[in-house]
Amino acid sequence: MENVVIKERLAGLRESMKNSGIDYYMMPTSDFHNSEYAADFFKVREYFCGFTGSNGTLVVSQDWAGIWTDGRYFIQCAKEIEGTGVTMFRMGDAGVPTIKEYLVENMKEGQVLGFDGRVITSQIGLAMEKALSDKKVTIKYGQDLAEGVWTDRPKLPCHDMYVLSDELCGKSFKDKLADVRAKMKENKCQAHLLCKLDDIMWLTNLRGNDVECNPVALSYAYMTEDEFYLFVQKEEVTKEVEDYCKANDIKLRDYHSVVDFIAGLKNPGQVMIDKKNVNYTVFRTLSDVATIVDVKDPTTLMKAMKNDVEIKNIREVYLRDSAALVKFMYWVKTNVGKIPMNEYSVAMHLDKMRSELPGYIELSFPTICAYKANAAMMHYEATEDDYAEIHPEGMLLVDSGGTYMGGTTDVTRTMVLGPISDEIKKHYTHVCMGMLRLANARFLHGCYGRNLDILARGPIWNMDMDYKCGTGHGIGYMLNVHEGPHNIRWAFREGMEDNQLEKGMIVSDEPGVYIADSHGIRIENILEVVEGVNNSDGQFMHFEQLTYAPIDLEAIDTSYMEKSDIKALNDYHAAVFEKVAPLIKEPEIVEWLKEQTRPVQ
Repeated sequence: MENVVIKERLAGLRESMKNSGIDYYMMPTSDFHNSEYAADFFKVREYFCGFTGSNGTLVVSQDWAGIWTDGRYFIQCAKEIEGTGVTMFRMGDAGVPTIKEYLVENMKEGQVLGFDGRVITSQIGLAMEKALSDKKVTIKYGQDLAEGVWTDRPKLPCHDMYVLSDELCGKSFKDKLADVRAKMKENKCQAHLLCKLDDIMWLTNLRGNDVECNPVALSYAYMTEDEFYLFVQKEEVTKEVEDYCKANDIKLRDYHSVVDFIAGLKNPGQVMIDKKNVNYTVFRTLSDVATIVDVKDPTTLMKAMKNDVEIKNIREVYLRDSAALVKFMYWVKTNVGKIPMNEYSVAMHLDKMRSELPGYIELSFPTICAYKANAAMMHYEATEDDYAEIHPEGMLLVDSGGTYMGGTTDVTRTMVLGPISDEIKKHYTHVCMGMLRLANARFLHGCYGRNLDILARGPIWNMDMDYKCGTGHGIGYMLNVHEGPHNIRWAFREGMEDNQLEKGMIVSDEPGVYIADSHGIRIENILEVVEGVNNSDGQFMHFEQLTYAPIDLEAIDTSYMEKSDIKALNDYHAAVFEKVAPLIKEPEIVEWLKEQTRPVQ
């Protein structure tokens, strides 16, 4: 069926392109800071093609439009762009060109590529410049063409900021800043421009609410050897924040003045930036006045290696969160078929349970509650108007988490609600095996996540199957649920963040099986990287579990498991009962949990 609304919007965009002398216009999924989740104001790509996923880039010409997205969203994207005339490009698949390759192949000599330079990273913008230079393509980056078409566009988000105590953070802003300045000196830089929101929040011990599910404020930070400037929307600065900034010698400037501030710098010398995290407009402005030194933002690694205070708080938060999840699982499994349930109402029930926990701030991402075939879409999200009814049959996948004073959580469980096939049991068992094999890994210091990915993915590959995403991502401390630089994945693409696994890092462990139009299975635990034995062979490392919730034994077929896999499952379940049962007051739930964590043969 033709999607008239999207076609009309594209027609309006093309008219604006024509008037601006732009032949191809590129729209990513990004705000001015390359954040993973973009506020409604920034959802230009979604407005012009209908695809709602968190990763994708839309490119439009006068007679064609294409959307590039990754394997998490192939099924969802195909469904959402149906009838729009937009072509989907499956990133990473054999024979599928990248955006850069497509433009090099299809743009004509002397044409113009346009984009809003504030939402394109300098890394991508410079790569486009280089790739298209032989065709003498001009880059126009000073216009946001959505402005003239999207007449009811939401406003730029603006919410009060707040201060976290040094006691809660484990380290003061001034001590963190001293560490950053040491890195500036190491790189022979007189200044550092920081544009990544969660890094700025971590460094300053401030938080905000400008990005859905990420407690961050729209901001930039510019620091020299003796000054620190913080650019935020002045309406967000409370008296508490103002006093804190004065006490810590933080000079507040208006968020919208950052480009003019940079343009007016006098002899700033060498300025340290991370091209991946600086937008093209800011980069182009800075490059006119300073010598740029491109290095990874030092705050990214500092932030990823949690200190002792953060680790202590994270462990406590995960136990409380796990107990809430156990109560939720009990509620679902004992009430399915007895009371009306649908994906949306069940998600709302879990969200309410989390909101009642001590120190709750917000969800760490929108809850994914996917029944049967909907679970094959990795990042499916039911809405109040679009959901599936839930019945006592098949499986329900729930991926959820919260941000609390003391930590940010993420967990997935796939629950059996009624009869399932032997094939599904086979798939579920292999996912369980993969998750636990990775969780129980021993490895030498210096290993990257890509050295360990096979442990989780191996059981899936043994079935000649794969999941089109990484196995693990870092998680922030009262910050973003997806955090670099470390990860666990086998495939490494140009421009990806990566880092060896270090003590204090937090990482997810979430293998899965996704069968279109049938079922999806994911089991996700969160792990803490800890040091083990240090001997003549080196410093050994391993993981400690942070997540303690039962794995559904109704879907386990031990005939597929090695004895070591069975022991790993039984040991994990023993730990679940030992740690979580004392946090649950209801005797009937404790008894249910005991049954759910019983040893299997």
